[in-house]
Amino acid sequence: MNGAADDRERAEELLLARISAAASRARLGMRRTTYRAPSTEPGRRRTATARPRRLLCGDGGAALNPGARLDLYEHGLTAAVGRRIHAVRFDQTVVRRRTVLTVRGVTGALVLVDVHGERVVLRCGDFARPQAWWSVICGAVAGAQAPRALAALRQGARLAFGPLWVTADAVGSARTSLRWAQVQRIEVRNGFVAVRVDGRWQVWATAASGIPNLCVFQALTEHLTGAGLDDG
Repeated sequence: MNGAADDRERAEELLLARISAAASRARLGMRRTTYRAPSTEPGRRRTATARPRRLLCGDGGAALNPGARLDLYEHGLTAAVGRRIHAVRFDQTVVRRRTVLTVRGVTGALVLVDVHGERVVLRCGDFARPQAWWSVICGAVAGAQAPRALAALRQGARLAFGPLWVTADAVGSARTSLRWAQVQRIEVRNGFVAVRVDGRWQVWATAASGIPNLCVFQALTEHLTGAGLDDG
């Protein structure tokens, strides 16, 4: 028993060392929070349905590992599963919302790009408290990238977010556009991007799932709705 416990402790120490090294190379700053796979949390029993679950990374997948963990830092995150450790910087990544199928049914996922350009898929249920880490990651990406995006708009840039685009004067999709002074609010409603104009909602035929950096787009629209950049 003691030997097995010692082995687990050593494995945890080695994993933490590798995670810390990856975070240091990516200059992620101070570690803030750790989220472990539910089956590895103290006091949690591994259920029969937990065994076939998979944490997807890159273009394929890896079997759920007891050491799988998600660490959030000042400037990014690390996602460790199996032998892989992905480092993601909030100021560089592209994040998308996805709907994926698991053994427990359909669930949400965040798909990010790490510092080497590889995909990292974080599914709700792969780590504890998904409502917490999901909102923190999206908020951190928006906080890191929105100021730079606003500066680009001030210089006359047109920024694309998949089928959506933004300029200092207007927002639009492939089929329509509106000046910011016309827009009262933009939200994701029932999975689609909806724009409130003249007290009514217009549902644009643009599914929120898959839009790159939707969180940054939303941060920009909150700043720009009802006015142009000069008024914001």
